Amino acid sequence: MKLKLDFDINTVNVTEFGVGRDDRDQQVFGMVPVDAKVQKALCEMVRTTWDAMQKDEDGPAIYEPSEKHASTDYLYLPLSDDLATPIRDLHQAQNLPIDSSVLAKVGTMFCYFARLTDKKDKRLTALRRATQFKGVLKSRLLRLVSDSLQLVEDRVFKLDNDFDLLADSANLHILRPSGFEFAGKLQQAILGAVPENIKEISKDLPFVDFSGIESFACKHPRAARYLASIRSLGEMKNIDKKALIRNCENTGVKVKESNGKIIVADGHEMGFLEVLDRRRYEVNLVHEKPERYLAPSRRKIEE
Repeated sequence: MKLKLDFDINTVNVTEFGVGRDDRDQQVFGMVPVDAKVQKALCEMVRTTWDAMQKDEDGPAIYEPSEKHASTDYLYLPLSDDLATPIRDLHQAQNLPIDSSVLAKVGTMFCYFARLTDKKDKRLTALRRATQFKGVLKSRLLRLVSDSLQLVEDRVFKLDNDFDLLADSANLHILRPSGFEFAGKLQQAILGAVPENIKEISKDLPFVDFSGIESFACKHPRAARYLASIRSLGEMKNIDKKALIRNCENTGVKVKESNGKIIVADGHEMGFLEVLDRRRYEVNLVHEKPERYLAPSRRKIEE
């Protein structure tokens, strides 16, 4: 599925630059004044990012927290999704404060971003995880002056070639999943969402005792990611209890039934979540030699 960008890159009227900093337990965003040359460079970075995304001929797949994505992998996430909340808040923020002293606070920076406005007053937010410019600020840089090399004493801020993600009015367009997860503090958000995800999944699977799984997932990010994925999958309502037990038995996940509820054995929490997330399966190609597999990624084959 090809996605269009709800923004006209060719008619940019306003280009703003800003940074995100960690201030104790909060993320703080501020704007930094920049000249016309920097504004032009930021627009070029946006164009380079979008061009890189267009190289995926099939269009982006939806971002799923339980997937193991490549370092560069064009994905999308609706801006309205709960996982997009930190980026959505930045994208929709009004009157962000000016933070012209940002280079004095380099140790607290976790990202930088650009906000562009086109002729129809549509906004695009582009964000990059802060990695290169931190390294540059700590490095010894040289410049050629009057045929001799001199040490650069001033603080230097180096822009990258592209951004990790773009946000328009409808979607997050993600080029680097790790950059999105870091800037959006997804691990913390997903761990914090475990109780709510368990609550919602339990509504569709009232015959499963999730108490042990909830305790396990609150301490294990991968399990928390599976829960988030299972909830977003939205395919729990019609699961048959007997079929679920049989599938667990066939794939080596130990469960038992007590008082009408399925109870997952200690140490098998991840396996059970993999079953619910359609990742554990059995293949019977050799007579009386079933083979069990765990899919690193899953993609439904359409009939």
